[in-house]
Amino acid sequence: MQDWIYRYPPLETGVLLKRYKRFFADIELTSGEVITAHCPNTGPMTGVSTPGSLVKVSRSDSPKRKLPYTWEMIQVDDNEPTWVGVNTALPNRVIKLALAQRLFPELANSYNEICCEVPYGKELKSRVDFLLKSVPIPLSAATKELALCEQLPIYLEVKSVTLSQGTVALFPDTVTTRGQKHLRELMALLPQARAIMLYFINRGDCLSFAPADSYDPVYGQLLREAVLQGVEVLPCRFEITPEGIRYLGLAEFLPMQPPVIATADVPVVTTHTELESNVEFNKPQSRSRTLS
Repeated sequence: MQDWIYRYPPLETGVLLKRYKRFFADIELTSGEVITAHCPNTGPMTGVSTPGSLVKVSRSDSPKRKLPYTWEMIQVDDNEPTWVGVNTALPNRVIKLALAQRLFPELANSYNEICCEVPYGKELKSRVDFLLKSVPIPLSAATKELALCEQLPIYLEVKSVTLSQGTVALFPDTVTTRGQKHLRELMALLPQARAIMLYFINRGDCLSFAPADSYDPVYGQLLREAVLQGVEVLPCRFEITPEGIRYLGLAEFLPMQPPVIATADVPVVTTHTELESNVEFNKPQSRSRTLS
């Protein structure tokens, strides 16, 4: 049994020629036709936009679309041939399906209502990806027994992760003031709520996760501060294949990025601090997987 959380529509294979203006990608299909596909990823896509790489695209027949093709995934060979999901619209859809199936043991018994895009933060100007509630439900009108005792609300933010350093998944791949803001807002919710940062590791070849201090040291410091204050981190591993997406369990959480050698793309050398020893790790869950 393949236990897919999400199944892709039929995909076509091609080779990436170039990605440009953030939203466009020229791709040569196996038929020889060159198409321009929509790139649903506004970030720099460091390491996952190399020309000449094998890619998969979906096609829509909607007459309202200017570009019928959408770039869904790219194959990289950082550790082994691995498909990496690049459609940033998918992670939230997949997490909603996973929450409905109660696939995360850390949350499974803590909610019975899933709300999406709920305003929160200072003056309610931000929206959290998911608000999970435990609404008491009477089992019996006579006894008034409750199926689920009321618990703290859970504010859950989702971030898609595609960058890697060996088998360590990293986030972010550029300075993200928006991501920094989300961490500050999650911290502000404590202790009146559970605050969770869920990292959707959009590739199956990474066994651990760390903040990318070499790309955004402020984000890394804020994440460590958030963990010390009580924000929970769920680095969730997903296998991406042309058939579908499967949950592999939690990656190990490393509070700091392993040391890196400075390059043109990675200008900062990571150094470790005493904070590393103060953060409790999440232990990985091993599950078998098969690459397609």
